[in-house]
Order: sequence, then structure tokens, then C-alpha cells
Amino acid sequence: MNKTIVITGATGALGNKTAHAFAEFGHSLALLDNDQPRLDALVRELDLPEERLFASVVDLRDGQAVRDSAEAVSAKFGDIHALIHLVGGWTGGKSLADTPEADMESMLRQHVWTTFNLFQAFSPKLAASGWGRVITISPSTVQNPPAERGVYTAAKAAQETLVLTLAAELKDQGVTANIIQVRAIDVENKGTGATPDVIVAAMQYLFSDQAGKITGARIPLF
Repeated sequence: MNKTIVITGATGALGNKTAHAFAEFGHSLALLDNDQPRLDALVRELDLPEERLFASVVDLRDGQAVRDSAEAVSAKFGDIHALIHLVGGWTGGKSLADTPEADMESMLRQHVWTTFNLFQAFSPKLAASGWGRVITISPSTVQNPPAERGVYTAAKAAQETLVLTLAAELKDQGVTANIIQVRAIDVENKGTGATPDVIVAAMQYLFSDQAGKITGARIPLF
């Protein structure tokens, strides 16, 4: 059955792999990104029929822009079945005492506010469909923070809390929400983390009907 999948950060290495993998299974895609040239290139690569693709440049830190995007996706496809939130960004290498306030603000905006805005805009639509999946990616260090990564780890911990809260709120409405934890995304297959192929395979399982009882979980790929 064709389902509609929203992918954020679609032009990154993992987002690109994710888009291609779910497109190959016949699903419709809504791609949200902040880089128009790279988004245009991905659209050309996918070569999907117009009725199966929505692509838009949107600032996910802007709540109204995200709500507008959710309405546009819903207007085009009707039901929305999955939100795969892959927007990243890392700031670190400084002690808390030496970290500028701007770094903390940047991490909160990238990881917490984007997630909050997406959940506010898309979770009612996922619930209305009666079948939904929410997936995010997080570092393996959230529960045991290392030195000099405080603002990044704090923001990702807050993001995880939002995911787990959403899982609890939607557990009786056919929607699951889970976190895939990785040490790193090993784009060049150097053995330093989980490769995009491995991460996407985990996503595809979480997307399946067989994973319908898995929610509020941290899936360790490390």
C-alpha cells in the first residue's frame, strides 16, 4: 500500500538514501529541506511522477512555515503516515564555561525547536490517519554525556524527550515514535559508526506493520 512519508533534511547523505529507499517501495514522499539547489537535484534523481512527490524549502525553526508545509502536504496527499526527522547539526569542542550562548541557542533551534514545530504540525495528521510512524536519529552519548559536547548533547536529550512524549500521547492512535541511536553516521563506510544503509534498514523495519508494537524506544545501532 502506498503511504505518504515526510522526510526532513532530505538532501543530506542519510536523507538522500532514505528518500531513494522509500521511493523504491512505491511510497509518496514529502521532502522538506533548506537547500534549494540540492533539493532540486534530489528531485531529478528520484524522477518520481508528480502525484507521488512534494518538495519544499522550509525553515523548520519557523513554526508557522512548518504548519503551512503540513497543510500543503495534507492537501496534496490526504493522509500522512510517517515523519522521518533527519535535520542534524553539531557544535562542540568547548567546555561549558567556554561555550558561547549563541552555540546553545543554535543547538536548541536546530534540534528542539524543529522537532517541536514538526510534532505540533504533523502529529494530529498522523493520528488522523490511524497509522503512523515517527523516527529520529540521536547520538549514543545522550545518556552518558562526554566532555565538551554539552550543548549538542543537551539539545539531543531534549529532542529525545519530545519523541518519547509523543510516543506516549499517540500510543492508542496507531502511531509509533522511536529513536535510532548511533555513535556516528558512517557515510564513507570507514567502520566508525552505522552506515546509511544500516540506518535505513532499521527505519524500514520500524515502518513495517510488524513493528507496530515498538514505540517509545531507543534503538541502539552501535
